[in-house]
Amino acid sequence: MADFNSFMNQVIARNPGEREFHQAVKEFVESIWTVYESNPRYQEAKILERLTEPERVVMFRVPWIDDRGDVQINRGYRVEFNSALGPYKGGLRFHPSVTLSVLKFLGFEQTFKNSLTTLPMGGGKGGSDFSPKGKSDNEIMRFCQSFMTELSRHIGPSTDVPAGDIGVGGREIGYLFGQYKRIKNEFTGVLTGKGVMWGGSLIRPEATGFGAVYFVQHMLKEMNKDIEGHCFAISGFGNVAWGAILKINELGGKVVTISGPDGYVYDEEGISGDKLDYLLELRLSNNDIVEPYANEYGATFFPGKRPWIQPVDIAIPCACENELSEDDAKTLVDNGCFLVAEASNMGCTAEAAEILRNKIVYAPGKAVNAGGVAVSGLEMTQNSMRLSWTRSEVDERLHQIMGFIHDTCSKYGAKSGKVDYVVGANVGGFVKVAEAVMAQGVV
Repeated sequence: MADFNSFMNQVIARNPGEREFHQAVKEFVESIWTVYESNPRYQEAKILERLTEPERVVMFRVPWIDDRGDVQINRGYRVEFNSALGPYKGGLRFHPSVTLSVLKFLGFEQTFKNSLTTLPMGGGKGGSDFSPKGKSDNEIMRFCQSFMTELSRHIGPSTDVPAGDIGVGGREIGYLFGQYKRIKNEFTGVLTGKGVMWGGSLIRPEATGFGAVYFVQHMLKEMNKDIEGHCFAISGFGNVAWGAILKINELGGKVVTISGPDGYVYDEEGISGDKLDYLLELRLSNNDIVEPYANEYGATFFPGKRPWIQPVDIAIPCACENELSEDDAKTLVDNGCFLVAEASNMGCTAEAAEILRNKIVYAPGKAVNAGGVAVSGLEMTQNSMRLSWTRSEVDERLHQIMGFIHDTCSKYGAKSGKVDYVVGANVGGFVKVAEAVMAQGVV
């Protein structure tokens, strides 16, 4: 059997230039290598080679006409990574940073994240280098219709069920769903994140943030601590950050930061009450900046800075991949932070994650942020059953699922009286997918 370095060299050679994908595979395989090495069945079946190769990658042209009447061309993708546990499931991202490498990394991570939820979902991811920012509603609608015209050939309620992600909110899901329905002439649960009045699930917008806080609650319980009375740094100010802040306030914690591309805001009094409503307004303004919050509430704005320099007890990255660097990790530790939980996908660089694992308590995104896809899975269930659950029913199921995920991490990550959440999440997700792949033959 090849050693770890030889395996990674093969992955890099087969996927040249895909830096984000290389990082995701390396971090994952490093933590499960001992399990893989000790299981000859996995080696003979080439399980890791199969799990690092998507089952299908679809790439397509997306032509659309802007409001001036000019033709625009974007590139669309759907990476259907693994269907061993169920239909491909994962979001669509509309952002200029979208590349095949980014989507392969996200689809790879999604496979094991979905495995952890206990729901029957495979892993996938898709999107486009199109940005909705600065576009009119009509331009966004025309783009979404063109995108779905091609994507509709490859998805379905029992095949592949996309959701929203960065740049794809309720408006975009509505346009995408409408075009799918028009093309297929059927009303099915082919997308999640839909409006509540037409097949969506309650608490879906808040789900990733809520789930992250529930997971942190379990981490703190393991340490004989609680959320109440602790101070939190949050990055971003979108759905994930908003949901996390909402739930932290509800459980007695205090959030003192939000951030955007322009810098971060420090609000010593805490972000709560009317300030949360203002965050919603800020997000809808399309300015993508947080300085107006500081002006509105007399908080301190740090231009060009990230919130990890702020002394806090707990940090939850909620924005994007690799947003917390090695220097940020050192600063957090030096300032007394004792727990970091990623609500963004691969929110910490590899160097930062290593420091946090060794110095304090740290949990990766595939465990912490699984609440979003968990509620998407619950939406799929409601669609299949042709019924809607109440807010409290969905929230209770979400809370249970995040507890199951924490139990899995504790089971596979127990080490010297502590929990290594990276090993626990990766091994727990891997074993379930690997066994399913083995059972289904060489396909």
